[in-house]
Formats: sequence, C-alpha cells, structure tokens
Amino acid sequence: MSAVTTIAAEIRDRAGKGAARATRRSGKVPGVVYGAKQAPICIALDPRVLWAELNRPGFSTRLFDINLGSGGTERCLARDVQFHPVSDQPLHVDFMRVAADTVLHVKVPVHCINADKAPGIKRGGVLNIEHHEIEVTCLADAIPPEFVIDLTGLDIGASVHVSALALPEGVKPYHLTGDATVATIAPPTVSRGEAEASAEG
Repeated sequence: MSAVTTIAAEIRDRAGKGAARATRRSGKVPGVVYGAKQAPICIALDPRVLWAELNRPGFSTRLFDINLGSGGTERCLARDVQFHPVSDQPLHVDFMRVAADTVLHVKVPVHCINADKAPGIKRGGVLNIEHHEIEVTCLADAIPPEFVIDLTGLDIGASVHVSALALPEGVKPYHLTGDATVATIAPPTVSRGEAEASAEG
C-alpha cells in the first residue's frame, strides 16, 4: 500500500478569487478538495507545511489525508499547484478525493542510479533519459513512488525499455508499449582525440 501523508487544513467558508486573495493575505495558501461525486470543499493550508511537502519526492504520486478537524479527513491525491510567476511560492493547490479502489492515471518519475558503475558512462557515454515520467494506471493505494533504473554494467549503446521496469502488480503503462525506450547510453558527441585535436588547433 502507498504511504499516506497527513496534513492539516482549515475549511474556508467562501470560494472565488476574492476569497482566495483574502486567504493569501491571512498568510495561508488556498486550495480545494473535489471529486468522488461529492461537493468541493474550499480549504486553507499553512504555506510552510505545503512547501515542505512540495520539496519531498513524489508530491503528485503520494496520497494525502487532509485533516479538516471537526470536518473529518479527506484522502486525496494532489492534482494541480499554481505558483507565483516571480517568487515561485504556491498560490493554490487542488486535491482530488480517492478511495482504495479508485483507478487513477498517474505520472510516476523515473530515477537512474549507479551511473558511476556503468562502463559506458565511464568511457564518455552520455545518459539520455527519453521519459522522465511514465504515465500508468493503477489503484490509488498502489501508486509507485518512482521507477528506478539501475545503470550498473551498462555500456555505450545500451537501452532500457519499459518492459525492464519493475512494475508492481496491477500497475500498467498507459500509453507506452513494453518496447518503448526509457533511457539509453549514447556514444560521446565528440571523441577524446577530436577534442584534443580541436584544442591544439
């Protein structure tokens, strides 16, 4: 089961741009909880708490229990965050209600490890990641936090395909086939000899 993070929020009485601006003036970040054929709930969050969660890996793939105090708890997935164009501070956040049996489309990040153990990279090869995220369908409580590609032993010309990813049971790529390339180790764009000749010239 996916890990669930609990964060506290206050219920806002009003919706709309004016109410959202008032929430920001009070030092909070406005947001909304929607979905599951229920009425949306306007919320306000502590910006420090939200910022801390945004800086943790997998913000869009982690489940959240939004604690509304006497208003109960809503299990959600973060769906959209709007940021200030200058300060990059969060301005608004959308959370979608989910249940354990909710089937979702989620973009899961790809993370490559052990580049220092790849002969191809040691020889000057270049790691090209074709897909930094893989969109999958899965149940809400089975969202993978990331897909890890181990580069150990890979040489120049090696490719890693979707079929090589460790997909948990019930997790299926949405629009990529098993032979789709996720990452490759390409030859160096300029050989060492060419680089030395260019420097001497």
